[in-house]
Amino acid sequence: MELQGPVSFANEVVIFEVQGGSDKGLDGHRADTLPIVAALQQRGWDADVLFYSDADRAQLTAHCLATADAFLMRVNPGSYEGFTEAAFLAMGRELHAAGVHALQHPDVMMQYGTKDSLVKLRHLQTGLMDTECYYQAADFLQDFPQHLAQSDRVLKQNRGSAGEGIWVVRPHGWERCRGVHLAADVLVDCTEMKDNVTHLYSLGDFMQMCLQYLEGENGLLVDQRFLPRIVEGEVRVLMIYDRPVTIVHKRPAEGQLSATLFSGARYTYDDASDPKWQRLVSTWLEALPKVRENLSGLDYPLIWTADFILDVDEAGGDAYRLGELNASCVGFTTHLELAELVADAIVSVVSSKKAQMA
Repeated sequence: MELQGPVSFANEVVIFEVQGGSDKGLDGHRADTLPIVAALQQRGWDADVLFYSDADRAQLTAHCLATADAFLMRVNPGSYEGFTEAAFLAMGRELHAAGVHALQHPDVMMQYGTKDSLVKLRHLQTGLMDTECYYQAADFLQDFPQHLAQSDRVLKQNRGSAGEGIWVVRPHGWERCRGVHLAADVLVDCTEMKDNVTHLYSLGDFMQMCLQYLEGENGLLVDQRFLPRIVEGEVRVLMIYDRPVTIVHKRPAEGQLSATLFSGARYTYDDASDPKWQRLVSTWLEALPKVRENLSGLDYPLIWTADFILDVDEAGGDAYRLGELNASCVGFTTHLELAELVADAIVSVVSSKKAQMA
């Protein structure tokens, strides 16, 4: 299909959802969708919410090309009837290429959301240099024991959520020493972050179990040095475009590592302007241009998060290390007032793009 761009600048935004899914309310929408629509309308902009299906793809594409300046894809990863993720993302790429601005470009969602972004950003001030990525089983089986011989490790699969497939791996009954070679039968304590449960494995059996994470499209494992200050919690920065807006401090239960609500963690919420987070926010803002440069080079996501863990820098002071990015379909259902800031960002970004095209 040869696509043409929008026929007029009507200040209209299309928000794509999909029917079904646990994130929908009784009205069939995500709880944070209609507040964005209302906030845009208050600013004199039109906003349509359209439900995507593969069968309606051509019709939806034509509608966007005829009326819209920009579009926002708000679909959680998952399986839905009549929905193919590859086709949905392909439509987004086609629309953006034709001049309808993607407020959350599919390639941006992929680049920011995949765990190997941590390798691409490890050289930044907020990065952790001791970060590697495995795409092939042979590399993992060869290199991981060498890294474990030097320090406790964290292995992260590319898929999953809420700590699933994220393992803290530590020695069981042996100590590290210079030049040690770890055999497959040495014992390791492996704690999965989804529930804080520690399992005893031989190193060989654990690595064989982890090979499942390398299978399929986008299969990979990220290997990082374990940061002991995880017991002080993870710090999530909620971003709206290039602006930090909310800080969520996720403290694990006493004596635990996982910061998921399921595992008993406690969450506190602060405005990003709170002075106690000034060092983190200023360091992160300084790094942002390099983040964009190293992750696709396209625009920032509209709504995204960055998770940090406390570490110690060379001078013995606090340092924040990036542990994860998420840009797929970040919600703000517990803070719907943020729809106003989302609408402001949409107006600013789209107006700027339109001015460049004029």
